[in-house]
Amino acid sequence: FVPKCDPVRTEDVIRLKEFINKHHQLCVLTGAGVSTESGIPDYRSAKVGLYARSDHRPIHYKEFCASEKTRRRYWARNFVGWPRFSSFKPNITHMILKDLEYTGKIGFIITQNVDNLHSKAGCKKIIELHGTAFKVMCLNCSHKICRCEFQEILQKCNPSMVTMTQMIRPDGDVELSQEHVEHFNIPACNNCGGILKPDIVFFGDNVPHKVVQNVKTNVENSDALLILGTSLSTFSAYRIVLQAIDAKKPIAIINIGKTRADELVNLRVEGRCGDIFPKV
Repeated sequence: FVPKCDPVRTEDVIRLKEFINKHHQLCVLTGAGVSTESGIPDYRSAKVGLYARSDHRPIHYKEFCASEKTRRRYWARNFVGWPRFSSFKPNITHMILKDLEYTGKIGFIITQNVDNLHSKAGCKKIIELHGTAFKVMCLNCSHKICRCEFQEILQKCNPSMVTMTQMIRPDGDVELSQEHVEHFNIPACNNCGGILKPDIVFFGDNVPHKVVQNVKTNVENSDALLILGTSLSTFSAYRIVLQAIDAKKPIAIINIGKTRADELVNLRVEGRCGDIFPKV
């Protein structure tokens, strides 16, 4: 699921190394391009992203809240896909970021990803900008439970669907028959009976204010911003670039393909993070 790109240029590696060495404490922003090398497809990459390979589109917040039919379809697909999604492992970029955090070079990692791979790698200072797929929350009382625990609850509610978890396609996508979806049982919150959703920011939803403020504080307290594997197409990510510019922080980007901030940054490196980072 990693887009094709030319080999990284030696001069780019040298410039990136100088950027990292020059700044004592980096704030790092990561996107889907960091996780594609672990086998998780992104949305927008040319030819290999989900938009390019299928007609699949992400669910919208209002649609999820308003329609029981939509929630039933979402959770049925999510249930079947969970064993594979939850089994993905960190890659070399995640591990190098963990090492840089341990040495104090990285002050905080802000990630747009909901896959928990930074935590699996051992990183501690993480802000999950768009939440995490590894928790489930109630829309009414905000009670949260672990997604793995919720999987067990879903299994008990849908015993005939358990074998379906072995039928996921190699690309991670899931297609279920209408019959499977219509008969899928969704449990309510065991605390108040409310609607349960993944603890992630759906399209059309807003990043919580306290998260936005936490990000702003960490950008301001850093020496520089390093952006990895994102086109910055969502405003929640692009806003971080604007905050860094306002705070007069140097910015470097590593990504395959154009980004929304290419004309605004101090250093732009084209390539795979997993190819570049081991050379820095």
